[in-house]
Amino acid sequence: MESNTLVKDIPHSPMRGADGHPIHFDIWEVNGEHREYPAIFLKPHRKDYYFLVLVEEGSSRHWVDMQPYTLQPSHFYFSAPHQVHVKEQAKPMKGIILRFTDAFLARDETRSLKQLPIIQNPHNGHEMSLDATAMRHIKDTMQCMVAEFHAQDTWHNSMLIAYLQVLLIFLSRLYNEQFQDAVQPGRELLKHFSHLVEQHYRDLHEVAAYAHLMNISAGHLGDTIREQAGKTAIAYIHDRLLLEARRLLFHTDHSIKEIAYELGFEDASYFNRFFKRLGGQTPLLYRNTTRKMYH
Repeated sequence: MESNTLVKDIPHSPMRGADGHPIHFDIWEVNGEHREYPAIFLKPHRKDYYFLVLVEEGSSRHWVDMQPYTLQPSHFYFSAPHQVHVKEQAKPMKGIILRFTDAFLARDETRSLKQLPIIQNPHNGHEMSLDATAMRHIKDTMQCMVAEFHAQDTWHNSMLIAYLQVLLIFLSRLYNEQFQDAVQPGRELLKHFSHLVEQHYRDLHEVAAYAHLMNISAGHLGDTIREQAGKTAIAYIHDRLLLEARRLLFHTDHSIKEIAYELGFEDASYFNRFFKRLGGQTPLLYRNTTRKMYH
C-alpha cells in the first residue's frame, strides 16, 4: 500500500443503496467491466456490514486487517463488520457480491444464522477455495438470490431468507472443512463471551468484569474459555486489544499516547509494555517496520 493511505482516523463505511439511503441487505452480479469505486474504499476504512464475494474472474489485491489477499477465481471471500479494509487495486472482476448488516441478522427470521461458523468466524479466516461442485452450488444459489432480490414478488423476503440460509449453511460446512479444529455447536458461553469482548474490549480489560456481565464466576469463565477456545480468557481479551492496536498503528497517524487512551490504557507507558510483551516489539517499532514492509 502507498503511504498516502494513512488516515487521521479510520472512517466507517455504512451500508447504503444507490440513492444514498441506509439499507440492510443487497446482492448484485459484477460482470467484469471497470467501475469507479468510492474514494473511501481506496483508503483504510471499516465496513459496517458483512461482505461476501464469490469470484469467478479477477486478480485485484485487497487488505483485511493488514493481511493482503489477491482475489483468485473459484474462491470465496468474506469479512465481518468493523474490520479494516483497503482496496489496493481496483481491477475489474467477475462474480457476485452480497452484503448485509448485523441489524438484518437480528431479525427473528434470521437470528439463528448469527451462530453459523461463517458468521462467527472463530479462525478469523477471509477466503476459501472452491472445487467445481462447490463453485456451481454457490453460484446457482447466489444467482437465485439476485433474481429474487430484483423480482420483488410475493413472499419476496421469505424467499431471500430461505436462499440466504441455504448459502450460509453450505459456506459454514466448507468453513469447517477448510479451517481445522472448528468450533463445535453448542458452545454458547464462548459465543457470549466473544460478543461481549467485541463490545467492551476498549473499556473492560479484566476477566472478572466479563464474568460479572455474564453472571458467572471468573474461575468458571476462565476454565470454560480455556477448554473451548484453547487459550485463557485474559489472552482472548488481550488478543483483541492487540489486533485493534495494530490496526490503529498501521493505518492512522495517531500518536502512541492517543492509541493507548483510545484502547482504555490510562498510562501510555503501560500500553507500551503491554504491546511489547504480547507483540514482541514496541508500538513505535511495529509501526515503523510494518509500514516499511508494506508501503
